[in-house]
Amino acid sequence: MSAALQTHTVTVDPITVEVIGSALSSITEEMGEALVRASYSTNIKERRDCSTALFDAAGNTLCQAEHIPMHLGSFIDMLPHILKRHPAEHIRPGDVFIGNDAYEGGGTHLPDFVLAEPIFVDGQIIAWTVNTAHHADFADRGHAHIFQEGLRIPPIHLYRAGELQKDVQELILLNCQVPRERLSDLRAQMAANRLGVMRMQSLCNKYGRQVVLAAADALQDYAERKMRAGIAAIPDGVYRFEDVYENPEVPEPLAMSCEIHVTGDTMQMHFDAARQVRAGLNMTRTALLATVYYAVKCLVDPDVLPNAGLARPISVTATEGTVVNCSYPAAVNGRCSTCQRVVDLIFGALAPAVPDRVIAATNGANTAALFAGSNDDGTPWIYLETIGGGSGARATKDGMDGVQVHMTNTSNLPVEALEIEYPLTLLRYELVNGSGGGGEYRGGMGLRRVYRAERHCHLRVDGSRFNTSPWGLSGGLDGSRAVLETGELAIDHGIVVMQPGDVIGIVTAGAGGYGSPAERDPAAVKRDFAEGGLTRDAARKIYPQAALGG
Repeated sequence: MSAALQTHTVTVDPITVEVIGSALSSITEEMGEALVRASYSTNIKERRDCSTALFDAAGNTLCQAEHIPMHLGSFIDMLPHILKRHPAEHIRPGDVFIGNDAYEGGGTHLPDFVLAEPIFVDGQIIAWTVNTAHHADFADRGHAHIFQEGLRIPPIHLYRAGELQKDVQELILLNCQVPRERLSDLRAQMAANRLGVMRMQSLCNKYGRQVVLAAADALQDYAERKMRAGIAAIPDGVYRFEDVYENPEVPEPLAMSCEIHVTGDTMQMHFDAARQVRAGLNMTRTALLATVYYAVKCLVDPDVLPNAGLARPISVTATEGTVVNCSYPAAVNGRCSTCQRVVDLIFGALAPAVPDRVIAATNGANTAALFAGSNDDGTPWIYLETIGGGSGARATKDGMDGVQVHMTNTSNLPVEALEIEYPLTLLRYELVNGSGGGGEYRGGMGLRRVYRAERHCHLRVDGSRFNTSPWGLSGGLDGSRAVLETGELAIDHGIVVMQPGDVIGIVTAGAGGYGSPAERDPAAVKRDFAEGGLTRDAARKIYPQAALGG
């Protein structure tokens, strides 16, 4: 950074810019903790399926907390939609907007309710505080098109000048299956945003509004410079990769491809894929952009600031009407699993250019189990679980076992919380030994979760890699596939009807290995074998260099 940063008429020294940048990060992280601690549903209070961010007055990202990369797609188009419908001169302190629609609200799928509140200083909007939370509510619905997936909300007032619009809230809750959870979680979202407003106003009171805004501009410019420097370090060229995406909702695998042009300090990406489907697997353009920004940031400079500046050197195009850039009224509920495969496309394409930075294919899904049923009094209960899997091996390390990867970053739901709150019993929860692909560095292992229903319920399973394997890199072997252990239970397009006592197991995929198995340290092989990660026969076959004895 230069000795001084000039923005408009205000000069801000680099130390102040750094301090204000750290303050913005702290504000978004504190907002996130407030949202989690104040929420009611297990999906937010335990699994942390939420994100927080700050935007400038024009709708550019200032900072997103390190929560869930996918949620950037629910943020980046929300404010343009708000300002298109509600001119800034008509917005007042205490106004709060809510929206979720994938076509008219900037969202990426309907369960993610976004709340945005303007931050006023000296009578002017200087920024926005924004958060989203996944309201695990819209169950027992189809996914042929967006109208089946829940209530569509364009950006509308939930509060006007600090006053709750009760009719709007009642309309939303009337369309929810578990309104008590929704109301409590919405209140938690409100609390998180109010905290962001207060913290940002305090920051401006301390340093001055003009200094904070100048520092915010400088931080975006700095992120752009870092991204350009990182892209410039990648050899110029055209890089391509193809893969397929399969899911229980569709009968045939869906072809996907990307082409990446690296020229100097810029990167142009084009994506193509199968036509959009009558299933909840389609991605909106904002979901694609969030995926691209995450993937490129990981490869180019993981430490680059998470603001709008990082996107400036990257251009993205995609064939319209496809699963990676769908058109109205395509269904989008399960878009996150499709996004995972897009990350694999980008990594696979750039592997020849930056092999030391790319990881092998991960489990390639956001494996979701959505249980829904009724209590004794007839009120619905809904339980959403997303299950981790293997993370791809790296050029210098084994892949991680049983984790969420790439576009999702939710936490494990403790068994105790599950069994206390829902009529389900978890019989097994374990790593799947040997599921990581072999290599000089092995892929991460998948997970197995085995559930027993204690009441009649429906289960919808959304996932991938049931028929294809996560690929390895540089001679590494493929990871194992995902499996549904249904026994004699019938499954139709990922839906299972369960009676009390029925048992189902969900096994997520392992991940690809990196480098030739012949190069793996024999001591590491023996450790895998001793810890149950490999059978003796498998170890002898994959790693003949390790003397395992009889």
